[in-house]
Amino acid sequence: MTDSTPRPDDTLAELRWPLRLTWAGLLAERLSRAFWPLASLVLLVAAALAFGAHDLLSPAAAFAIGGALLAALLGTLVYGLRSFRRPGRAEALDRLDRSLPGRPLAALSDSQAIGAGDPASEAVWRAHVTRMAARARAARAVAPDLRLSSLDPYGLRHVALIAFTVALIFGSFLRVASVADLGKGGPALASGPSWEGWIEPPAYTAKPAIYLNDISDTRLAVPQGSRVTLRLYGAVGALDVTETVSGREPGAEAAAPAGTDAMARSFEVIRDGRVEIDGSGGRSWQIVLSPDIRPEVRLTGEIDVTADGEMRQPFSASDDYGVTTGEATITLDLAAVERRYGLAAEPDPRAPLVLDLPMPISGDRRQFTETLVENLSQHPWAGLPVQVELAVEDALGQRGVSAPAAMVLPGRRFFDPLARAVVEQRQALLWARSNAREVAQVLRAISYRPDEIFRNESAYLQLRVAIRRLERAAPGLTAETQAELAGALWDIAVLIEDGDLSDAAERLRRAQERLSEAMRNGASDAEIAQLMDELREATRDYMRQLAEQQQDEDRQQAQSGEMQELTGDQLQQMLDRLQQLMEEGRMAEAQQLLQMLQQMMENMQVTQGPGGDSPGQQAMEGLAETLRDQQGLSDDAFRDLQEQFNPGQQGQGEGREGEGEQDRAEADPGQGGEDGQQSLAERQEALRRELERQQQTLPGLGASPESEGTREALDRAGRAMDEAERSLRDNDLAGALDDQARAMEALREGMRNLGEALAQNRQQRGEDGQGRGRADAGGERRDPLGRAPGSTGQVGTEDSMLQGEDVYRRARDLLDEIRRRSGEQNRPDLELDYLRRLLERF
Repeated sequence: MTDSTPRPDDTLAELRWPLRLTWAGLLAERLSRAFWPLASLVLLVAAALAFGAHDLLSPAAAFAIGGALLAALLGTLVYGLRSFRRPGRAEALDRLDRSLPGRPLAALSDSQAIGAGDPASEAVWRAHVTRMAARARAARAVAPDLRLSSLDPYGLRHVALIAFTVALIFGSFLRVASVADLGKGGPALASGPSWEGWIEPPAYTAKPAIYLNDISDTRLAVPQGSRVTLRLYGAVGALDVTETVSGREPGAEAAAPAGTDAMARSFEVIRDGRVEIDGSGGRSWQIVLSPDIRPEVRLTGEIDVTADGEMRQPFSASDDYGVTTGEATITLDLAAVERRYGLAAEPDPRAPLVLDLPMPISGDRRQFTETLVENLSQHPWAGLPVQVELAVEDALGQRGVSAPAAMVLPGRRFFDPLARAVVEQRQALLWARSNAREVAQVLRAISYRPDEIFRNESAYLQLRVAIRRLERAAPGLTAETQAELAGALWDIAVLIEDGDLSDAAERLRRAQERLSEAMRNGASDAEIAQLMDELREATRDYMRQLAEQQQDEDRQQAQSGEMQELTGDQLQQMLDRLQQLMEEGRMAEAQQLLQMLQQMMENMQVTQGPGGDSPGQQAMEGLAETLRDQQGLSDDAFRDLQEQFNPGQQGQGEGREGEGEQDRAEADPGQGGEDGQQSLAERQEALRRELERQQQTLPGLGASPESEGTREALDRAGRAMDEAERSLRDNDLAGALDDQARAMEALREGMRNLGEALAQNRQQRGEDGQGRGRADAGGERRDPLGRAPGSTGQVGTEDSMLQGEDVYRRARDLLDEIRRRSGEQNRPDLELDYLRRLLERF
């Protein structure tokens, strides 16, 4: 090796600090592994002494435990001394070398074993040594591994460290001096008595405890409910405590804290006063009570009511330390109730309505604003004047109450007159059980002519059953039956209001009526917005149904002349204008525009040539006929059920459902008795067979979801008819009615799915019509009212309706045509109803 080869000593001299630090790390590792039990035990003993654990022990117990701890300390010290081995320089060098790639320090101390004397081999060796020296100079100190988890799997060292840290923060190492008190005549006893004291505010204040030994002020302000704890040391009687803050009688002893000796005192601060430690080294404090302010709550803003009757009432609450709970109490304002009709009777006693106020889940409860959200539409007081009172409570139990606020308890609004009447009678029934008989009579009166007022057969049947139950229970109506019947009447009213709106024309008419009624009655913006959305949806469905019912367009135009179209854009334009008028508060103009829209929609006629029904339409008509027959059979079964409970009363006012129905009931030879049930069962069987035949002759519908829905719904209808037949043969009329209701519902669903499937088939064949309605017209392109569109392209006209030379002759011709068409009973019911209204007007 020549002089140019790096020497190991020179390299190690350059690495003296990394080597020293690595050696220090090794020393720390071995000290921690050898002496961690001793250090943990010392920290635990120091923490216990700082917290005064020795004060809780008798002298004998203290000496016994102290001896055991001393033995443990000696044992851990011996264990540490035997386990500890001081690291050497070679070990530090080896660890540093192991942290470097290729172990360059070991390479520097090596000598060339092969090729010595060969210049080429020696040159390679010198290059290798130079490279290792350069790599060694980049060495850094190796961090020590101080992990002891393998030696201390339970983490006892961490427990000791945490305990010692807490003792440093909250404890007092001055207490260690009192260890001498355990020995009689010790130095602590000779030094005289001592004491310690704390004032702990209530936890809900989130304020820290006050250590009286560190407080120099003699005047202290503390929250109400704070607890003072004083611990006296030294000879018994050397120190004494007097106080006037707890409200105890003079001479009464303060209670000692649990688990302490007789020289400890603890009491709660409930008023201003003085606390004094009498004796040598004692002190006194003037305690000033910081009162806990009573919480406050109030209503903020106006109540907001959604279209479905849900109310939203904002409120705010505050407290100096935070509100814990709250409630809203709603009581009936009987003096403000208009006592008439069903409310004229003396109301049944009813407890105030109590609702829990929402509290913030997270955050500060000292000052917050929340919203009480409830839907009380079904409550007996819905729509009546009430008093609302809010109350909140803090952690101390103090209660803050708001001023009573008068309001009308919000609830769902019903726009259908029949539904509104049912809801009013429901409220009368809940108002007083003594109204039961009168409510039954009123409900029977409003359902006297069902064909004229009921659009939903299920609602009528449910109402008649409810009337029967109410009449039977009226003499001794119980609270449970009252609540059950009220729930049934609510369901009936909702069913009447919403209805079975599967038919698009019926949905459109109902939506127009509800919106018009809402505008007349001054409904809220939320209600009008919801009804406007319903109108838009119903209008789209109606236009879609007209498109689905279109047949061969070219053939119809050839037979009926040129047809007029109302495009979806024009219709959307009218609806947007209607909504704009309502938002601007121009309700009179909105009513006029709504009436015009209603006339336009009613004037749309589905044009069909004679004898041109498609197989799909024939199937729809057959299912509709089956549905009507099933409805008639269900009505007959219901009359027989009434006759079972009230023999001989049919047709005497209690079971009267209209003259036409009563005549059918009297003419039916099978009503009442076993022969009647057999006749109804046979009719049900015939309907089931007819439905099976129609299922076999359905046109090809493909494999669309609507087609599958049609088949599934008709299968359910057939099964329900079969079950109804068995119930009729077993004389179970009530069960048969339920089965028949399911059959009718399944038939309606099947018809809806069939219509959608047929419409899709027409679309796939390229038939247009989505978003268009057609109306009879002649001449140039006109709107459904027979007017030419304006120059702007909007719905309306710039022309006069009275043009031409012989307008009166034209009017007579139109009137004659209307009369002729109204006499054709094979026309759709919707068209006949519209023609009758035209005749009544003109």
